[in-house]
Amino acid sequence: MTPPESSLETRGNTHPAVLPCPPMTVLRHRADFLRAARALRRGTDGMLLQARHRDDGDPTIRVGYTCSKKIGNAVARNRAKRRLRAVVAEALLPGAKPGWDYVLIGRPGATIDREFQALKSDLIYALRKIHAQT
Repeated sequence: MTPPESSLETRGNTHPAVLPCPPMTVLRHRADFLRAARALRRGTDGMLLQARHRDDGDPTIRVGYTCSKKIGNAVARNRAKRRLRAVVAEALLPGAKPGWDYVLIGRPGATIDREFQALKSDLIYALRKIHAQT
């Protein structure tokens, strides 16, 4: 089965969508988390943000999420990480800079119970403070 052909009149007339922001990926390797832990950090009521500039020329924004057993059992830790991912999806890109790694660390009790808008404002505040230091 072959895919349907598009009409020739529309080819080349439309411009491809241009992404106004750099791509974003998730940190997976322990070494990246350890490098971020040695860099800048800013604590807020709902989370701790660690950030570092990679200086490798890659404009990709990389984000990692961590919740320790102090948060609670696996269900609570996963819920806290889901909330952090949702906050990043809504609030990270306006304040993030290309070529940086960010690690969000959940706080016991606060990350799960805090209002979502307050978590968003915590992330925006932390990003602003981190980048004011550089």
